[in-house]
Amino acid sequence: MNAAFTDQHRKAFVLAAVLLLASAVLLLLGVSVGSTGFESVLNMQRDPQALLIVREIRLPRTLGAWLAGALLGLAGAVAQGLFRNPLADPYLLGSASGASLGVAGAMALFGISPLATHWLVRIGFTGAAFIGAVVAVLLTLLLAKGVQHTLRLLLAGVIVGVVLGALSSLTLLLRPDLMQAMQSFMLGSTGFVGWSACAVMAAVFAACLLAAWMMSHVLDGLALGEATAQSLGLRLPQMRAALIAVLALATGTAVAQTGLIAFVGLAAPHLVRSVVKTTHNRLIALSSLMGAVLLLAADVLARGVIAPQELPVGVLTAVLGGSYLLWLMHRATGREAGL
Repeated sequence: MNAAFTDQHRKAFVLAAVLLLASAVLLLLGVSVGSTGFESVLNMQRDPQALLIVREIRLPRTLGAWLAGALLGLAGAVAQGLFRNPLADPYLLGSASGASLGVAGAMALFGISPLATHWLVRIGFTGAAFIGAVVAVLLTLLLAKGVQHTLRLLLAGVIVGVVLGALSSLTLLLRPDLMQAMQSFMLGSTGFVGWSACAVMAAVFAACLLAAWMMSHVLDGLALGEATAQSLGLRLPQMRAALIAVLALATGTAVAQTGLIAFVGLAAPHLVRSVVKTTHNRLIALSSLMGAVLLLAADVLARGVIAPQELPVGVLTAVLGGSYLLWLMHRATGREAGL
């Protein structure tokens, strides 16, 4: 048993090192991809405009994609452990749609564009998204009547997501002057991210990571069953509420800064578990790194595949993530059929 534990510990360490290395490589690629290509990086020393492009546009956007992916990966690991459901993620549970509705409502109410970079605006968007995400998760749990039935939970999440998404679209009609910017936000984009958004995401990520790590033993207990968790003396109602708050805050912050980005929170924990079997204290950190790498890679691809034009990164992750979800469901069906 000690040998198996040591082997899993080594695998977790190697995976973390690989993800950090991949992050560094993708960060370099991120600051090199854009309408002016790698020339801006080469000319930074002698061209003030090239320096401005790299420092004020590409660098915060690239770092913001990494931070948003880390938040979504963390939220996905917490959601799957909390609801004991391998298909739970911020998008499928409706919390991302709730967060999007919160931001859209704030934009329509106060007439603020998603392109606004002031730090008070970014914090305000985060607060609105947090409230929307909490309401969405509670509605999903209410419709599903708990977390015991996987299919019911997923159906409830889809229903809540569709209804809240429709309300977000309806909100667009209230402010036709902001419609184009808000539509880009709804499709998911890192183009809105500046240094103030990066600062907000970094602070929230640090807080959520610490909180989730401190409560990781609760997720380990829930993995053994609710009765076992209660027998261990865990105060489940309070811990569940705290973990839902962490899930909603991480999701809301990512959505408030980058818009709707699907399936990163679903794929990141699955990819980590396919490499290493570990407890939630390591799973949460590794899922954050995996989510960061996935979203940053998708963002670099979205910017470079049809340069100088770019694809909305949310559309790209939806296509790739939807295919991954179909593969997961097909594999699960095959196992149940004994194939």
